[in-house]
Amino acid sequence: QVQLVESGGGLVQAGGSLRLSCAGSGRFGDYTMGWFRQAPGKEERDFVAAITYNSDTTYYSDSVKGRFTISRDNAESTVWLQMNDVRPGDAGVYSCAARGGYCAESWCYTTERIYDYWGQGTQVTVSS
Repeated sequence: QVQLVESGGGLVQAGGSLRLSCAGSGRFGDYTMGWFRQAPGKEERDFVAAITYNSDTTYYSDSVKGRFTISRDNAESTVWLQMNDVRPGDAGVYSCAARGGYCAESWCYTTERIYDYWGQGTQVTVSS
């Protein structure tokens, strides 16, 4: 089991940068980690980025590719989401999630229901 706590959200101007952090506990290094965004007015979360347990592979949604970077440090039990060139469409509640088990298919990284543990989320607001 792992517990997750996000931080780093806030108000950012369009074109600016923000770095989100997700601190984990338990056997953090065993889990694939992902970031998801819940946009205002939407119930479901959209996939943003994911990283394998050993950082050998990362996945990004098309909308953030080239602007966002996911990284992790298992020794610190932390995963980060570096957000650059932030756009108004990036606004929402960002949650980190942990997925156990082995699955190499891309949908295993991008599908919300596959993930086992979730943090409470951190709000990102973008001013234009």
